[in-house]
Amino acid sequence: MSSAPASGRWRPPPTCADRFASRVAAMARVVVVGGGFGGLASAARLAKLGHEVTLLERARTLGGALGTVSESGYTWDGAATSTLLPAVVRDLFRKSGRPVEKELELVALDVVREHRFEDRTSVRLPGGTRGAQLAAFDELGRGLGQVWVDYVESFNEDWEVLRRGYFEVPWDPAALPKEVAARLNSRETLHKRLRKSFRDERLALVAGYPFVAEGHDLRNVPAWAGLRAYLEQRFDAWTITGGMGALATALEARLATRGVTVLTDTPVRDLVVREGRVAAVATDLGEIAADVVVVAIDPRRLPALASYVERTMPAIPPVVSYLGLEGELPDLPRELVLHGDPLLVVRTGGTAPEGGAAWTVHGRGKLAEDLLRALARHKIDVREQVVVRVDRSPRDLVDDWGGSPMGVLWQGRATVRQRLGPTTPIPGVYAAGAHATPGGGLPYVGLSAALVAQAIGPA
Repeated sequence: MSSAPASGRWRPPPTCADRFASRVAAMARVVVVGGGFGGLASAARLAKLGHEVTLLERARTLGGALGTVSESGYTWDGAATSTLLPAVVRDLFRKSGRPVEKELELVALDVVREHRFEDRTSVRLPGGTRGAQLAAFDELGRGLGQVWVDYVESFNEDWEVLRRGYFEVPWDPAALPKEVAARLNSRETLHKRLRKSFRDERLALVAGYPFVAEGHDLRNVPAWAGLRAYLEQRFDAWTITGGMGALATALEARLATRGVTVLTDTPVRDLVVREGRVAAVATDLGEIAADVVVVAIDPRRLPALASYVERTMPAIPPVVSYLGLEGELPDLPRELVLHGDPLLVVRTGGTAPEGGAAWTVHGRGKLAEDLLRALARHKIDVREQVVVRVDRSPRDLVDDWGGSPMGVLWQGRATVRQRLGPTTPIPGVYAAGAHATPGGGLPYVGLSAALVAQAIGPA
């Protein structure tokens, strides 16, 4: 079953913004604000639909958190190193021009990640098949495999309902189908679901990890959001040969092919609203006229939208060290999670000169010591092998990227309605990216761009 947006499926009744979109589509001059994955994907889709598109990016290069960090011959993915729902990327490239297979090589990971626990046990989590996960957790403890796959299977109906009524179609919060509303309105939290599902704390740590790693408190995450475990099992996790930064490079080339005007080093100060609808965006270069604006940055940065998201907070990135290593190193999987406080994550998939290795280490929690010293306490001591080190605090990362790629912090079930997107209260303004519907992470950001393209429609 396809996990990418498709036409011909049920859609909620059109909102006022949808009707506005149909009225202006044929004349739309579209300005996309932000050159991260959400902005690149939105611009590519809308240009292919026949719109005149201009993309504005505050930095000197495109990609945002999808870009890379390089130093002394070593290169690391800036943030994400893999993605779920590869059909989202395939749909993006197919709907904007050539198929992705003509541009990039998507590779399924045999092991999504390895989890090591404080009792020194571990589990390597495979993706793609129920049977492989059952066997992996049975190695952790007899009968745990069945417990795990039963938990994952419990999200099957959630995924099908939300896919059809939330993830893949522009939604109207005031006119939700009953099944969708039941899930989005539920008071059950993921913390409560995990306590009910698992007696073994290690399984709960595995299931909750993606949210803890992004800075969320599981007591504030709705239970249905746990379907990410279902997506990993059903669709696998995928990386791109050459690193995830290659996706940004390919999309930048796609914009050139589609005739998108790209202005880098161009911060947007605000939206210009006249007679109740967007008319332009204000930049240091002056106003740029627009019939439609797609905001693919944190809307808090634009005064015209800030009041609509004042109840939201960004999910803060972790502390990160990009490491260039040489010499004898332990054999680690592509992603290793070391549970405890602090939570440490080691990713080994960077590129390095011959004889070297490029690792990224994330830290979250009580970081009262250097990341590498904390790592050494887990018997992974690479301090003598470091030849290059680039450290970034959460503030550094937000400044570098112009926002948090983790998007909006979960603060309970109401958060899903506090995000903007694909439409906004300002006619002609749409929202994509990590801070928009349906949320942070590459697959959801890719879906947000697809939702915006659906809402605006063809020229």
